[in-house]
Amino acid sequence: MSNPKDYYETLGVSKGASADDLKKAYRKLAMQYHPDKNPGDKKSEDRFKEISNAYDILQDDQKRAAYDRYGHAAFTSGGSGGGAGGPGGGFDFSSSFADIFEDLFGMSGGQGRRQQGGGANSAARGADLRYNLNISLEDAYNGKQETIRVTTSVGCEACHGSGGEKGTKPVTCGTCGGEGRIRASQGFFTVERTCHTCQGLGKVIKDPCRICAGSGRTRKEKTLAVNVPAGVEEGTRIRLASEGEAGMRGGPAGDLYIFIGLKPHEIFKRDGADIHCDIPLKMTTAALGGGIEVPTIDGARVKVTIPEGTQNNHQFRLRGKGMSILRSTGRGDMYIHSHVETPVKLTKKQRELLKEFAKGDSGHSPEADNFFSRVKGLWEDLKE
Repeated sequence: MSNPKDYYETLGVSKGASADDLKKAYRKLAMQYHPDKNPGDKKSEDRFKEISNAYDILQDDQKRAAYDRYGHAAFTSGGSGGGAGGPGGGFDFSSSFADIFEDLFGMSGGQGRRQQGGGANSAARGADLRYNLNISLEDAYNGKQETIRVTTSVGCEACHGSGGEKGTKPVTCGTCGGEGRIRASQGFFTVERTCHTCQGLGKVIKDPCRICAGSGRTRKEKTLAVNVPAGVEEGTRIRLASEGEAGMRGGPAGDLYIFIGLKPHEIFKRDGADIHCDIPLKMTTAALGGGIEVPTIDGARVKVTIPEGTQNNHQFRLRGKGMSILRSTGRGDMYIHSHVETPVKLTKKQRELLKEFAKGDSGHSPEADNFFSRVKGLWEDLKE
């Protein structure tokens, strides 16, 4: 019998590889050789078993330490021909992949391994779902009720979620004896995995429902109403309890999480509860002063007084004219930023008037005066 291949070599990593390096290497290889992507390919299946077994050992600090010290001998099961998943032993294909998949991605891989209440005979809880909902800034200000359509798994109507034909009942799993878990010795360790026959439920369906093939659920599109509260912000998560996927064989449904995104606005920019708005000002209005009307997020207009000599990018604050505040009756503020616009396509008369103005200009431009004063001081310092 040939010696088993080195686990580090199997994953294509060095002996000092970090946990992240191991995960990346395994994920890449697992996606490449998984039997679902290579149906009927025995070599790919064998390769997948090798890399899954290697990762199963190396991702565990204690197992890895034992392997680094003793090699494959650390996992040779005396008298049993090797534990499941160990060198020379049988390989629990589906449960090993599900265990490692959860370790990599924090998910159950759709197999419902996490059970409600933790009991082996408990029906598996359905997966949570995510829905991205993009709304306008006005909708975020006012709040709204949005109707969404979600395709998900629902309880099978034919078998009422039991997974079996009418009049039949699940029977105790013969592989795990109803425990839902399989234990096997690997050298110094006892490894426990989800039973691949019953998927951890402890029971199996002998006469599966013809509609749902024994899963207890079918695919269906649901229409749901989502209440978006006023003042909601980008990234807010709204939870709809029990609106996720139905559980396996009558198990409780998961939750649906609505993630709010805000569409860019043509005029306003949001900063928390405040709103910012850039307003172009004619040069004459900025110089002589005057009044302008600006829109607000609630659809109204407000008059803003522009004082004489307003400079570019001057900020005006309108208290209580910003966004609604979540779970509050208050509102943020609105900030108006002036952008003084230089006139173009002047008439002959306008050009003459500006020239006359320039001749009589005695230097009443505070920002320009301040800048050139500092420049003059710099030049004088350089001459010294």
